[in-house]
Amino acid sequence: MKLGAAIAEILKAEGIDIISGYPLNYVFEYAADVGIRPVITRAERTAGHIADAISRVSSGERIGVYATQHGPGIENGMGAVAQAFGESVPILVLPMGYRRDEAHVSPNFNSTISLRTIAKSVEPLNDPNQVVAVFRRAFSRLRNGRGGPVVVEIPRDMWFEDVTEPLDYRPVVATRSGPDPIDVRRAADMLVRAERPVIYAGQGVHYAKAWPQLKRLAETLAIPVTTSLEGKSAFPEDHPLSLGSGGRAMPRTVHHFLERSDVIFGVGCSFTPTDFGVAMPKGKKVIHATLDPAHLDNGVPADVALIGDAALTLGALQEAVDGLVDEVRDHAPVAAEIRSVHEEWLAEWMPLLTSDETPISAYRVIWELMQAADPARTIITHDAGSPRDQLSPFWKCTEPLTYLGWGKTTQLGYGLGLVMGAKLAHPDKLCVNLWGDAAIGFTGLELETCVRERIPVLSILFNNSYMAMETNAMGLSQRKFGTMNISGDYTAMARSLGAYAERVTDPSEVAAALRRGIGQTEAGNPVLLEFITSRELRISTHGADTYMSPVPDNFPKPVERNR
Repeated sequence: MKLGAAIAEILKAEGIDIISGYPLNYVFEYAADVGIRPVITRAERTAGHIADAISRVSSGERIGVYATQHGPGIENGMGAVAQAFGESVPILVLPMGYRRDEAHVSPNFNSTISLRTIAKSVEPLNDPNQVVAVFRRAFSRLRNGRGGPVVVEIPRDMWFEDVTEPLDYRPVVATRSGPDPIDVRRAADMLVRAERPVIYAGQGVHYAKAWPQLKRLAETLAIPVTTSLEGKSAFPEDHPLSLGSGGRAMPRTVHHFLERSDVIFGVGCSFTPTDFGVAMPKGKKVIHATLDPAHLDNGVPADVALIGDAALTLGALQEAVDGLVDEVRDHAPVAAEIRSVHEEWLAEWMPLLTSDETPISAYRVIWELMQAADPARTIITHDAGSPRDQLSPFWKCTEPLTYLGWGKTTQLGYGLGLVMGAKLAHPDKLCVNLWGDAAIGFTGLELETCVRERIPVLSILFNNSYMAMETNAMGLSQRKFGTMNISGDYTAMARSLGAYAERVTDPSEVAAALRRGIGQTEAGNPVLLEFITSRELRISTHGADTYMSPVPDNFPKPVERNR
């Protein structure tokens, strides 16, 4: 048996059915030989994002695999590895390496050296008869503990060497651990005694599939629940106790309840400080439940720490709480307060969500999409910047894993690859990404990949001919050199690549265009809907909305005013 055949057999045994990447990497041919589908993208980074989504939408049970050429291939694809590392996503990265006699000759790129700071582990495969041991270590790290990319570099002179038979590979075990019972009792007592507790749920709830446990605990103690962007959809956002999700933008309910809380229970979250997450208010009692003890006290001091799987933690906590309370608490007063704050906030936003202004308000597009799509049958994501902050406060998830949120490493162009991976994993669902005219410049040609690989996703483009929102701090550059004057007919580009595309300039046509776009994806066609949108950005922030005007007159500070 050749080494390539042995690797393919191992991948098959671990349940891998898709490998995304860019040639030349011999794994594609060997994998295809055993029925594993190769998905070939236009650029390496997008392939990594596809693998990323496959792992996410399966709670890590179905591992995404990402393969590249040696040297320039993996050099091009490092961004995808960094993104997965920042978001703690378990993906298997299989770069080819230079021949073993060239691997450490400068300036040859060595993945086992260069990727070490953005991977959970890296290891070269330099002996064909170590293939079982190397891949067992790799999959064990992928299926146990905190997620992250695992790299196995395979030198290009190794693929056709012989492996001693029989191969004798067995799939690795996956384990879970639970918290200290003493800390569980302390946490339960703190929650029961709290007057205004809040639950902050992160993506660890998704990986543990702890959605029922989270819901039961919240209902038992009538605790309002918010989530991080990565954790969005872990708690149904049509539930009376839901506050919505928080990132750089958030519904006012999130800010209102966190600021007035006395105890914050973070579960399945890291509390990692980031400009794109919720800044926890100071002076609160904090219970921090996380899988990785390295997260403790990074930015938010913990009064009680619970280390372990989110499902086991919530289950143990529920049992302790049941021993302290006689009955389920009445959630009507909390639900009424949530409803009052939310309705007042939404009423302030409705003029923008239903605006007839021209150019079109991006919020009008989001509002109409919410009416046209079934959230329970939709997986949605966004790109960095404005689309993230415009979508996340308003989109209400009703089912787990229907929102791919992110934000610690905000790479433009990430959203399309994510939604492609989601569609490959869930072909029965409507898969949507929102992006701007900056992001499409990074990965727009992957629409051709969607056509060629038969991945019918719906891409919604907010085109304000302005590039990224960060350029609002470049007024001087714009006035002197026109740095932000970008343009493009992206509809024509998408059509030339074989996708269905429409360009929409009239707000009265938004709803109909969305319905047609959804219909086209159901017919099996990738879709780009390009909406010509306004440049003014309004962000729902910590209780006081922020406005950013395009190209401020006074360089470099953005123009802001509070409601």
